[in-house]
Amino acid sequence: MDNERIRELNDEFRNAGVKEILTYFISEYGNRIVFASSLGAEDQVLTDMITGIDPLVRIISLDTGRLFPETYDLIARTSEKYRINIELFFPDSGKVEDMVNRKGINLFYHSKENRALCCQIRKNDPLKRALKDFDIWICGLRKGQSLHRSDTELVEWDNQHEMIKINPLYNWTSDQVWQYIRKHKIPYNVLHDKGYPSVGCQPCTRAVLPGEGFRSGRWWWEKSDHRECGIHRKPDS
Repeated sequence: MDNERIRELNDEFRNAGVKEILTYFISEYGNRIVFASSLGAEDQVLTDMITGIDPLVRIISLDTGRLFPETYDLIARTSEKYRINIELFFPDSGKVEDMVNRKGINLFYHSKENRALCCQIRKNDPLKRALKDFDIWICGLRKGQSLHRSDTELVEWDNQHEMIKINPLYNWTSDQVWQYIRKHKIPYNVLHDKGYPSVGCQPCTRAVLPGEGFRSGRWWWEKSDHRECGIHRKPDS
């Protein structure tokens, strides 16, 4: 898909509802579309909508080996509620073993380079393997999640994976997400009720204080305002 077609789709669906957007892409791309869920609040909304449109759409998630117990519980509750199989992808055990034995179990606290390596092995590599057989990748990104994501569009070309990425909730607010969750009684991570707006790996996520940003609890020890795992790296990053 060329840049012109991506611009056309963004213009065509600029004012469309999320379900209308999802219905079009699911119908258009069939078994070539996949939803990669982080189990965050946004992704739980998308799971509810996607399964309502077509319960056979593939839903995948990453088990880094360092997730919160509450996240594993959410995987079970979500699978049971929607009667689906969330396919889990794991990091290469040999790479994890080598990394930990060379650099320590909590290597990510020691340098940004170590943290990037851990994210690469535990998240980015498994995601690349999970996405390799698809053309369209559904994501739960929102503009309001961070400054780095403020230019998020509905339809984007992902250079890392050489595929189309769609962000149906790109212009939703956090309030809209939570209104939908409460209205439809959608299961969510109980850590959200304990000050965790964004939940990642357990050693790398903390609760945030009032007034702190949505992602300020992720890799909080790093001084940079740009803290991402690399999955949603922009072309100029």
